[in-house]
Amino acid sequence: MAQPDTKKIFFENLSGTGKAIAVLTSGGDAQGMNAAVRAVVRMGLYVGAKVYFIHEGYQGMVDGGENIEEASWESVSSMLQVGGTVIGSARCKEFRSHEGRLKAAHNLVLQGITNLCVIGGDGSLTGANLFREEWSGLLTELVDQGLIEADAVQKYSALHIVGMVGSIDNDFCGTDMTIGTDSALHRIIEVVDAIMTTAQSHQRTFVLEVMGRHCGYLALVSALACGADWVLIPEMPPEDGWEDKMCQKLSANRAGMKRLNIIIVAEGAIDQNNRPITTENIKNLVVKCLGFDTRVTILGHVQRGGTPSAFDRILASRMGVEAVLALLETTANTPACVVSLRGNQSVRLPLMECVQMTQEVQRAMDGKRFEEAVKLRGRSFENNLRTYKLLAHRKPESELPVSNFNVAVLNVGAPAAGMNAAVRSAVRVGISEGHKMFAVSDGFEGFYKGQIREIKWADVGGWTGQGGSLLGTKRTLPAKHVEKIAEQMRMNNINALLIVGGFEAFLSLLELITARGKYDEFCVPMVMVPATVSNNVPGSDLSIGADTALNAITTTCDRIKQSASGTKRRVFIIETMGGYCGYLASVGGLAAGADAAYIYEEPFDIKDLQANVEHLTEKMKTSIQRGLVLRNENCNENYTTDFIYQLYSEEGKGVFDSRKNVLGHMQQGGAPSPFDRNFGTKISAKAMQWVTKKLTETFRQGRVFANTEDSCCLLGMRRRALVFQPVVQLKDETDFVHRIPKEQWWLKLRPLMKILAKYKTSYDVSDSGQLEHVIRNRPKESDGSVAM
Repeated sequence: MAQPDTKKIFFENLSGTGKAIAVLTSGGDAQGMNAAVRAVVRMGLYVGAKVYFIHEGYQGMVDGGENIEEASWESVSSMLQVGGTVIGSARCKEFRSHEGRLKAAHNLVLQGITNLCVIGGDGSLTGANLFREEWSGLLTELVDQGLIEADAVQKYSALHIVGMVGSIDNDFCGTDMTIGTDSALHRIIEVVDAIMTTAQSHQRTFVLEVMGRHCGYLALVSALACGADWVLIPEMPPEDGWEDKMCQKLSANRAGMKRLNIIIVAEGAIDQNNRPITTENIKNLVVKCLGFDTRVTILGHVQRGGTPSAFDRILASRMGVEAVLALLETTANTPACVVSLRGNQSVRLPLMECVQMTQEVQRAMDGKRFEEAVKLRGRSFENNLRTYKLLAHRKPESELPVSNFNVAVLNVGAPAAGMNAAVRSAVRVGISEGHKMFAVSDGFEGFYKGQIREIKWADVGGWTGQGGSLLGTKRTLPAKHVEKIAEQMRMNNINALLIVGGFEAFLSLLELITARGKYDEFCVPMVMVPATVSNNVPGSDLSIGADTALNAITTTCDRIKQSASGTKRRVFIIETMGGYCGYLASVGGLAAGADAAYIYEEPFDIKDLQANVEHLTEKMKTSIQRGLVLRNENCNENYTTDFIYQLYSEEGKGVFDSRKNVLGHMQQGGAPSPFDRNFGTKISAKAMQWVTKKLTETFRQGRVFANTEDSCCLLGMRRRALVFQPVVQLKDETDFVHRIPKEQWWLKLRPLMKILAKYKTSYDVSDSGQLEHVIRNRPKESDGSVAM
């Protein structure tokens, strides 16, 4: 249950009364920009400020007139799920001139606007900062020209700027993810998954070009997410002679019975001499050297289009609210900042520090200092590159270390999308470390029955994009069969265990560590990687599979709401999974634009239900046509989905009608999202490297013996880092009756959902982003990144 925090600071003391905030989108569009605009408008109105749209970016600011329009609560309804930017975006040459910025300043002063929220790339944000620096001089000029009164210089003395980075390329230093990147990865992976089926049918090689003129992030992460054979990016040009190495790799994969090859190329890919590498070059090379049937697909602007992913909606909504808070707190001496995300934490960074670091990357690339460029890109980028190299390119047997250790991998609990990516990563990293890897089918049930087999590098090829659990998974706990499991450990000489699973996996490790007192076979390193759609594992803020489930919920809610378009007013009651954990209902509600979300962690009674119905009734009368209410499956044993449906149906008579939908196991199915593929891949690789380290440390007198608390750990994401935590130490943090952690970070997002749904509530800003500085990537920090 959520614990009250006496140190909470609420934003009631940050009044926006008398302030005017304008929001604009500039440069290229990105999915999720509309969610950011919506959040800025609604949070701005909520704190009492006037909020304005500036249509068509800086061009609209220069032209003024109808391009600067006051926003209302209703004006941002039904835009959360829309791609692109509904307020328009344009590149403006005129704003680059002093005269253009003078016109823009005049137009802002006419509306009393001194707070700007700019959503765009580094060029747009650099322009905003220049505008801010010139502001007082521009006002003096306007007075001299007689365009504004002299007292306006004092009244509007400072222009405050907060930026949000909207760019699918994820090329802005200082932030783990920019708005639009995750959605672009969704588009790419959808295409790659579709291409792989036809490529397999005809034994073809496909060369795919993705966006990224100066940044290879999309190419690198999509290659990691689909298990591509080769990737070419501008930050790390291939070494001389790469053509032969690539052809050898493709040929070896075909010889290993792989029926297709995927090569991913960033549009800005170059060789060591800064010469461009094009898709046609690669196609001709493969045809000439190998004679493979090869096709080229250029994804182009498909990557910018479509509806935003759940991740981008949540990111943009959080950043929009954070941007308004930053504007409320700013003073004349506060530097322009960008609101950003690191791990799952909001941060504020000085805008120009980020811009300068971003420009430094390009200078390093121009100077052929490619390793420096990779480091400057940040921890996330460097970690992605290292993991891709580790998993895509198998070392020759002669170069592999010989460890003589046997490591078993198994899935425990309910299936979750991304489990297979985690297993593939563990197997390949383990083989690279010199271990013999064993796969256990059907969890601990298969373990005690002896369903254990050696698993090779090629056996896990193509696993990354597959949903469910290819190993098979069961909820069976080991305690009842501990003797037989110990026997199997002894027979197969298993020296370490890596478990991928949910709450049952956590319970299993607790049972195994207890069994160490009786069976030495369990005195081996054991580590767990959290994988469950419920996201209810203690010790980790996120679990593999939760993002895929959120996208399933969000997409379904979009379709359900769309089904009511053109009909009378309607409210939908949607039941989500999660056991007693309200993560899917709460965060899914934020992503789908829900009006309410009922969860176990936040008790409610009939008065709360009645207040929600009355609130929705009022909104239906004045503005919205469709309402959305989410309910976690175990939120209350008496207020069931049927009860809530009937209550809303009865109380809404004459204003709206109601429908209900139980989403069920569709939340567990489907192909894993790009986030879950990459999260599973990277967290599992780190877990296997920990296993290797522990095996080395605990190998004494010809055997492995590990019986300390820190030899049985859960690897979880905590705020901004991946942390190994002894499972015994997590017992105090766990509500075992309801199978949830006692404290859950996402509960702080619930007021945000309520504010955006027009409820009066308090928002805890004690965790709000504080102004930090951009720091260069340090090698020892690099493997702590958990963003994609």
